[in-house]
Amino acid sequence: MRGGGVRRATAAAAALGFLLTALAACGGTGHGSGAGQAGGADGGKGDSERGTHTRRAAADPTRVPGVGDRWQRRIPADSRQVVAVYGDGKDSPNSTVVLYIRHGATWERTRSWPAHNGRKGWTADHHQGDNRSPVGVFTLSDAGGVRQDPGAKLPYTRSAAFAAPRWWAKPYWHDFDYVIAIDYNRVPGTPPNDPTRPQGADKGGGIWLHMDHGSGTSACVSLSESAMEYLLRTLDPDRRPVVVMGDRADLKRSR
Repeated sequence: MRGGGVRRATAAAAALGFLLTALAACGGTGHGSGAGQAGGADGGKGDSERGTHTRRAAADPTRVPGVGDRWQRRIPADSRQVVAVYGDGKDSPNSTVVLYIRHGATWERTRSWPAHNGRKGWTADHHQGDNRSPVGVFTLSDAGGVRQDPGAKLPYTRSAAFAAPRWWAKPYWHDFDYVIAIDYNRVPGTPPNDPTRPQGADKGGGIWLHMDHGSGTSACVSLSESAMEYLLRTLDPDRRPVVVMGDRADLKRSR
């Protein structure tokens, strides 16, 4: 009896360890303790007003607005969908997400939403537990979540394993109802909660686009439910979607 109990306890511990690794979305499990300001970089402006501002800034329609040469040249030549995450500042948890779709040589703004990023802002050298989102250009190849597939074009894995632990604060319980994996330190073509970390565990991982809880994250980018549903139904692997993400100042860098 005691031996069986030990084996069951060991198996349960192993299962819990895998769950925590898989749910290390945003680079850690520090949910419920970090405070952040609600709202996006536009201070609550409507979608059309944000769009007007974005279009004014787009001097060259063949380039993604607000993105300098350093990151512009890292957007794959065959990519026709870009999710741009414009962070308010290096140390800010607030950002704005804009979806651009390329028609011919021209990038056209499709939608925009207020969002949140890492509660401590952004970093060019992300590590597990630093509570900052990584700056860069990353492919978007896989999706999933607790809820039924809403009609995603990306491969979608539905699993209860995405569910946030109930010891997290209640506002965080639905964070992973829908997720889109950001291909940072992961193996593309695997479910978003696959724990493999090619660069090692210290570099973090499990960084996703996921549903918002009203404040900064551990490293992910969070959006409203309607925004996630729209992205899931729109991002198309045949269009080679990528995310370009960082604080506005860093994104504008030319080198």
